[in-house]
Parts: sequence; C-alpha cells; structure tokens
Amino acid sequence: MKNNIKNIIFDLGDVILNIDIPKTVRAFAELSGHSDQHLHRVFIENELFRKFETGSLSEEGFRNLVREILEMPDLADTDIDNAWNALLLDIPPARIGLLEKLADRYQLYLLSNTSSIHITKVNQILHTTSGIEDLRHLFKKLYFSYEMGIMKPDPQIYLNVLEDAGIEAAQTLFLDDNQANIEAAGKLGINIIHVQKPTTILEYLSLYV
Repeated sequence: MKNNIKNIIFDLGDVILNIDIPKTVRAFAELSGHSDQHLHRVFIENELFRKFETGSLSEEGFRNLVREILEMPDLADTDIDNAWNALLLDIPPARIGLLEKLADRYQLYLLSNTSSIHITKVNQILHTTSGIEDLRHLFKKLYFSYEMGIMKPDPQIYLNVLEDAGIEAAQTLFLDDNQANIEAAGKLGINIIHVQKPTTILEYLSLYV
C-alpha cells in the first residue's frame, strides 16, 4: 500500500490532538449544577454537537443554545467557550515533527468534525507547543465540517474532499480514530488506518517517513 500512496488525510482529535470529550460535559456540569448524565442526554436531544459542527449554528447561536439548555441566560461567552474547549488537551511535539517530515513526501490534508471555537483553541495550543501559528502551515488544505456543512461518516464528505483536492481514492491514505468514519472512507476505495490507543500515528506511519 505504501508505494501507491501520494496523499494522506488526517483526522484531528485523538489522531494529532489528544482529546477527552467527557471533560467538556463535566465542565458544563460544574458551571450549571446539572449532572453529567443529564447534560449528555440533553446535548444529544438538542443535537448541540451536530448543529454547531455542521455550521447550522453560528458561534452566537451555539452559545445561546447552551445558555438555554443550562438555564443560565447570563452565562458569559468566555465561560461557555472554556467549557466547550475543555476536551482539547495537547499536541505532542513528536506528532508535529512527523507531519513536517511527511510533508516532504506526500500531500497532507486535515479532515475534522469540528467547530470554529475549537479550531481557534487548537491553533493556540499548536502555537504554544511549536511556535507554528496555524494548522494551515502543516497541511496542503484543511477541511472542517462546520465549513463544509456535512460531517463524517457521511460518504459525501470524503467525495467532496477528493474532488476539491483533485486526488484519487486509491492513492490516498486516511487515518481516523472512529470506526464508522474509517469504514465509510474504505467503502469508497480510500486506503485506511484505524488509529487506536495506545498506538499513535508515530507507529502507524513509521514506514512512511
């Protein structure tokens, strides 16, 4: 497979950036006094993640929906953003170094189900870690669900990336930590690697550098 690959598409969370999703639910629980279980349920019922990460909600609309769900109309934007970003942990420097090496041999792309608030914070983490100001400096192009209006594992999101980038599925490798996302890409003829902890992209891609 390695010899055929010209392009590598990376997921972001738990592939490049370490994340802990329950931390965000916990942070909102601490703000509101509601239980983690209650908030997890109402977030799903209100499709909070999906609406924000497909661009159906603006940042202002997202924050207002959070205030409504938490029954806290005066909650500050910064408190909401900090809780929302609580799941974002760190980017190990070795992974950044790997991306820089891979960029000499392959066209690198990023495809992430994410939101504008998260990406702002991720770029801050990246800059603090490496001095690199923006993810754009590590990839040929970034593809974010909130800008595309569609999320993985919808097959159309992969087709849109292939078409926009002008690349072929058979020459493309996709890495993601989510089984459904991997399976959807694989059905389109894209080469796939399911990233599963504790193994990281450093091990999965060791033969590609």
